[in-house]
Amino acid sequence: MDFSPFQPSSWHFLFTSPLLVSYQFTPDNYVHWTETPESHIYSANLPGVRKEEIRVELEDSRYLIIRTEAIDESTKPAKSFMRKFRLPDMIDIDGISAGYEDGVLTVTVPRSFVRRGFYIDPGDLPEQLELLARAA
Repeated sequence: MDFSPFQPSSWHFLFTSPLLVSYQFTPDNYVHWTETPESHIYSANLPGVRKEEIRVELEDSRYLIIRTEAIDESTKPAKSFMRKFRLPDMIDIDGISAGYEDGVLTVTVPRSFVRRGFYIDPGDLPEQLELLARAA
């Protein structure tokens, strides 16, 4: 059998090679995010990590930080892990909860249907607004 680079059958082995077929690769610090009508759910696989070594923190009421930390200087966590997420605007900060079961950390961030921040009460507005400058 002659090998000819111009025959389609000679290239067949390249397209069926396992090196070209995609496979599932999940990085060590992967966190699965799910959005439901009631909340945002973050799930992280942290096998071998003790519950006391996991820290879930809120920074500036905007960022959710999930990380592992040593309990004391003599020990290290089983897995070094750190992820930081920017939270959506309409969430209930006081309702954030976390649970750790069978090596999976689940953080639930409930939605808030009340917008945080700036609010103008219509009763505080004057009856007639003054014109300060005309738009160009």
